[in-house]
Amino acid sequence: MSTPSTGAPRASRRRPRTAAVAALACAITALALWAFAWPAARTAPRDLPLGVAGPAAAAEPVTRQLEWREGAFEIHRYADEAAARAAIEDRTVYGAIVATPGGPKLLTATAASPVVAQLLQQAVKEQAPDSAAVPTVDVVPAPAADPRGSALGSSVLPLVIAGVAAGALVTVLGLSGGRAVAALLVTAALVGAVAAALAHSWLGVLTGNWWAEAGVLGLATLAVSATVAGLAALLGFAGIGAGALLMVLLGNPFSGVTSAPQLLPEPVGLIGQLLPPGAEGSLLRSVSFFDGAQASGPALTLSAWAAFGLAAVLLGALRERRRPAPAATPVRQPAASAG
Repeated sequence: MSTPSTGAPRASRRRPRTAAVAALACAITALALWAFAWPAARTAPRDLPLGVAGPAAAAEPVTRQLEWREGAFEIHRYADEAAARAAIEDRTVYGAIVATPGGPKLLTATAASPVVAQLLQQAVKEQAPDSAAVPTVDVVPAPAADPRGSALGSSVLPLVIAGVAAGALVTVLGLSGGRAVAALLVTAALVGAVAAALAHSWLGVLTGNWWAEAGVLGLATLAVSATVAGLAALLGFAGIGAGALLMVLLGNPFSGVTSAPQLLPEPVGLIGQLLPPGAEGSLLRSVSFFDGAQASGPALTLSAWAAFGLAAVLLGALRERRRPAPAATPVRQPAASAG
């Protein structure tokens, strides 16, 4: 009697899996293209903080011209150029237009965003007479080694990848509880020191306090790695994928580190600043170029993510210890042979 073939049932079982893999790949591709391409294609100023300084009679026409571009700028009024400079150095505004008897004067801060500085130059040039050259002063210039801010912008993704890899390795190696927390803390400290040595000491793209920069880079790594490890402790290996998608496919393109959060579509800019990559970029700029101005917000964001991740790691270990052990299967004794 012939045995029925099992090839057809096996093939039928493979079809749903193949379809699921194809659908998941398409979904991830669509998400990646949306997350990276859409914000880049919709870059424009949205309530971008900008100062206007000078006597009221001279500054009012400038303010009206800027307000005509509805929703583009958030205007801050200052009495004179000194007050506008102080606001730029405090990161209250990205730049300022000073109304002078000879025409407008532009104050920028390429360290805050070279893209915004260029945008402001174009906006002021549109308001000035065709033959007039608008004098521009860079109040907080970008480092000479990175005048366009490209190296700083490129530093976010490698740290995100390092954090995801560290969180995944802690999970794969079976570390849990206190051992996992210790591994994450040590790894973040080492990554922060190495990154500061490369970006500050070697490349010269960071110019602030070395230890503060290393602390920021380490805290950003910990925020990512602890979140990935914490999600894995709660959700299993699926947590690694969820953490990677959150940090790489959303956090990185939404960070605004290559331009500015106020240039991204709403609410992408806000969401990006609430995720570790965006908070890292803002905090690194504050510490490296602005003597720590406006550093408390992004520092609190990174600390919250790190605390959440570490707490989740400990909670997952505690839940695992409280889980009842599976009942032992009784061993069947071989039957005694007769006589």
